[in-house]
Amino acid sequence: METAAAIARATGEDISSTTVWKLRTGRQDNPQLKTLTALATFFGVPIGYFGFPGESGPIDDDLTMKALRREVENGAVRPEVLRALVDLSPQARWVVDEMILAAARADRARADHARTHPPAP
Repeated sequence: METAAAIARATGEDISSTTVWKLRTGRQDNPQLKTLTALATFFGVPIGYFGFPGESGPIDDDLTMKALRREVENGAVRPEVLRALVDLSPQARWVVDEMILAAARADRARADHARTHPPAP
């Protein structure tokens, strides 16, 4: 799995793809400290992010803003679109919010379907 290999390259900690899969799917809920430390190092978050909701909320917000900034820098999101969103009335912003959330749900459903129903060879 790519994630396990990337974590190993970045941290020097050998984490198996099975461990990553178990953590992602909730089949393992008590990882070893060395695994948590490697994950925290790799993702650039404090170790408490993985177990304390009070720490994860603000970090999630920060990571979201960093990802959005990266998307703007890469040209995937246009800055003028973000400025226009800020200038919308609350009612219009709510409509846009709902459209974005619906599109995200549809995209996830499509990806889940493609993952569970791969095309025949």
